[in-house]
Amino acid sequence: MDEKIRDVLELRRTAKEVKRHVIVMRVLALLVIFLVAIVAIAYAISYFYDKFGSFTVRIDKYDMLKQGLTLSETPNYDKANARLNADIVYDMTNISGEDLPDNIDMINGSHNGDSYIAYTFYLINSGDDTITYEGDMSIENVTNNVDEAIRVAVFINGERTIYGKTKSNGSGKEGDCDSEFASSTKVMKTEHEGFAPNAKDKYTVVIWLEGNDPDCTDDLIGGTLKLGMDFRIKEST
Repeated sequence: MDEKIRDVLELRRTAKEVKRHVIVMRVLALLVIFLVAIVAIAYAISYFYDKFGSFTVRIDKYDMLKQGLTLSETPNYDKANARLNADIVYDMTNISGEDLPDNIDMINGSHNGDSYIAYTFYLINSGDDTITYEGDMSIENVTNNVDEAIRVAVFINGERTIYGKTKSNGSGKEGDCDSEFASSTKVMKTEHEGFAPNAKDKYTVVIWLEGNDPDCTDDLIGGTLKLGMDFRIKEST
């Protein structure tokens, strides 16, 4: 009799162990699925930010923490930002710069159209010292030579400059541009001396594919471009 009871108890214990094992395996499977989903989402975000139209603005975090230099999508900000990201346009087609809205410098934050990127932000001195800052916009990634027909308009406190790559024959800037790209990897540079406490500089960046550029051909289809703008305090010499 004791042996039968012992066998029953052993069976019950084995059944519980099997059930516990099944539960543990199911939990582990769910965790694996969850982790895979997180990795997939992270990869998708990274991939989409590398697609055409991605634009990022950054300042040196040391300059933000020590000198109060900060970024904001509005002139009145509630927190310091060292990085801003514009919304992305995934399938841009070529347009003429003459078709851009007249009020494109009048809207804060991202205000893209179907075939252009428009982003307005503010660089603010929230510190106690008058400083000099410098900034530059770089081409961080490009494929299919799409930069051959790209235009970048930069408004600084309402003053607009249109940048484009040097003509492919090397003869200078395109007719619709105010200036050539600063180099093969840089679009433009800027500097502001005497940037006083509480001062704000307003920037609007507009990016489009210029249909009137002779280099705007079918060879550019599927091309991607990523731009980044960095600001830093210039040390006095």
